[in-house]
Amino acid sequence: MQRSHRVGQRAAKFELFKDTAGKFRFHLKAANGEIIAASQGYTSKAAAQNGIASIKDNAASAPTEDLTY
Repeated sequence: MQRSHRVGQRAAKFELFKDTAGKFRFHLKAANGEIIAASQGYTSKAAAQNGIASIKDNAASAPTEDLTY
């Protein structure tokens, strides 16, 4: 079981859902309920779950590319 590093606050969470076009999507929601990431549409639930797993596996080590110049 994973725990949040913040005491007394909920951890961010993924919400997996099916949109009105029948595609599977997910949101990553912050502890305050704000959507901080939104996925593309996937044709299968398994593909959307793989997208979530990929973010969990790769996000912590992903570099930040500053394109504001």
